[in-house]
Amino acid sequence: MPTSDLDQPQQDPRLDIDTVSPARRWNYWLGGKDHFQVDRDSGDRIAGAYPAIRIAAQEGRAFHNRTIRYLAREAGIRQFLDIGTGLPAPDNTHEVAQAITPQARVVYVDNDPMVLAHARALMIGSPEGATNYVDADLNDPSAILGAPELAATLDLREPVGILLYAVLHFIKDDERAREIVADLLAAVPAGSYLVATNGTKDFVPPQVGAMYDDMLAKGLVDAWPRDGATFARFFDGLDLVDPGVVPISEWRPSAAEHPAPNEVSMYGAVGRK
Repeated sequence: MPTSDLDQPQQDPRLDIDTVSPARRWNYWLGGKDHFQVDRDSGDRIAGAYPAIRIAAQEGRAFHNRTIRYLAREAGIRQFLDIGTGLPAPDNTHEVAQAITPQARVVYVDNDPMVLAHARALMIGSPEGATNYVDADLNDPSAILGAPELAATLDLREPVGILLYAVLHFIKDDERAREIVADLLAAVPAGSYLVATNGTKDFVPPQVGAMYDDMLAKGLVDAWPRDGATFARFFDGLDLVDPGVVPISEWRPSAAEHPAPNEVSMYGAVGRK
């Protein structure tokens, strides 16, 4: 059983309490309650190889907040497409954006049945704005872009912030991942933005990287790390927002002291179409 009292997820036939869910595992690292033993076991196994993973998760959330504030306050973005939403946590995309611009409209996308069960919590926003949820997979961008929920909420003739936080590294093939990003960007006009992150081994000691590779080979982890040059290719043709492709803790940090690159092991960037 999960550690929270969730009845609705068990009604979804896709819910598998014996298979790791990245969304539930991320929730575990963030200190949430919506996870099963299999997710905790996986999270602990990864933490054994990379003890800073909980710092990385927290910094991923902080990067999310800083980039949403940038898009809403400085870039003037009023529409957000958040793919790979994950389970609700403090400062969800609509909460951060609508605190700055109450008219902001947000569409969340995920294919995890527990996230779907929580979608009602993601759709309570400001009266002036709008939120909606699409039950779909990043691997099928046409299903996302063609969803009636998206059409009812976003106007793709106007700039959109496409948000891919900690989700691209679940697509193993680099070329396929770039095709998906290109398809999403092709659907939005000039003035839109891409925000993305991806795990990396660039900053960890070789022995830690080798341990992670071994876990990948054994199917014990499911996130495929990318080096900085490979990650940067997602932003080909876009104008990178300063400071460019950097460890997420170094993208416009809110404090002078912040975690080192080896404590986050994730690249992040913002680019304008």
